[in-house]
Amino acid sequence: MKKTTRLLSTVLERATDGPIKLRFVAPDGTVLGDPGANTTIRFRNDDAVAHLVRSPGELGFGRAYVSGSLDIEGSIWDVVAMKQRLRPLSEQPLILAELAPIAGPLLLHRPPIPPEENQHHPLRPHTKRADAADIRHHYDVGNDFHRLFLGESMTYSCAVFGSETTSLDDAQCAKHELVCSKLGLQAGMRLLDIGCGWGSMVMHAATVHGVEAVGITLSEQQAALARERVAAAGLESKIDIRILDYRDLGDETFDAISSIGMLEHVGRANLPEYFTTVRDRLRPGGRVLNHQIARTALGSKPGRSPRTKVHSRGFVHRYVFPNGELHEVGDLIGTMQRFGLEARHMESLREHYAMTLRHWVENLEGSWDEAVELVGEGRARVWHLYMAASSHMFSSGELQIHQVLATHSAEDGTSSMPLRPTWS
Repeated sequence: MKKTTRLLSTVLERATDGPIKLRFVAPDGTVLGDPGANTTIRFRNDDAVAHLVRSPGELGFGRAYVSGSLDIEGSIWDVVAMKQRLRPLSEQPLILAELAPIAGPLLLHRPPIPPEENQHHPLRPHTKRADAADIRHHYDVGNDFHRLFLGESMTYSCAVFGSETTSLDDAQCAKHELVCSKLGLQAGMRLLDIGCGWGSMVMHAATVHGVEAVGITLSEQQAALARERVAAAGLESKIDIRILDYRDLGDETFDAISSIGMLEHVGRANLPEYFTTVRDRLRPGGRVLNHQIARTALGSKPGRSPRTKVHSRGFVHRYVFPNGELHEVGDLIGTMQRFGLEARHMESLREHYAMTLRHWVENLEGSWDEAVELVGEGRARVWHLYMAASSHMFSSGELQIHQVLATHSAEDGTSSMPLRPTWS
């Protein structure tokens, strides 16, 4: 048995919590795991195993998959569920000692690193220039590519489903209406949408609620398509789409502010400046809604702060969200209140994001050949793995997502909030 096959066999036998219902094919053709499983992970060459040895866990697996040295035949959902059955080798010194003589030669084998790795950089300050570059890396992949999996709504954030049979487009419309209801939007109000994407939120608010809206984004491709959509809908007199950093808003004020899926790009060190800016741009009595992914505080050791950053060596940080940071919702609410925004309502949408991502993965798989033609197989695989793994993490509770509604109360305490919320 080749050393790579022996290594895989040992890991499957000793580093898993019970049998994993997957079929594995080693580079030499040896079948491991469950031979009758519906899904196969195929190691096409020693590069795949070397990636896993050199970077154990999600990064090594992601590199092997993105490079094509590892293939998934069957359901990617079976693969991402495997994570729950793996015991970290770092916590098992006896197994590490046993594997060392086998894995040692593979540490000397340097497999090619997939091209997307070139985008990686260490966590760095969230300057305007750095944030613009990070946004372009993630969002300027191509509007046609995003449309393949986002659907007609062109909304890249968690939808809100009435039931399991609700369509993705209807669920995105429901999310926009939920945000509008929480903000109490009425005709004639002025709305700011920070991180407006392709303009879906401001278009809904202007069409359904009669507001005038400003949407800001750092993505040139998003802004271009958002302006086209606004013009096609005849909303140019009501909606202004700008390529603008939130720090450059100037002295404008708004009746309401929404920020949907943008706070992940702000950075912990910049939260005071961000919430101060939001407060100053919001008229007294106005409301702001932040819709953001969060890290859970569960598992933090006593006396230590919860981990808030996307790990700089992880797959998502290197390939998907460079310099992204996630915050625990309690910390986030505390920061909002310290800088003059009164938290009034919080809602978790965790299961909804798991469902949203499943729709996106199914759409991407259904348009796979077109996706590969648009962005190349490596980048298509990045998004395939990232969205499937994220869906699983929302289902398992490893990731959370919340809508936090706050007010900039007037000096006399007036907040514009109803005595009882009317949204469902």
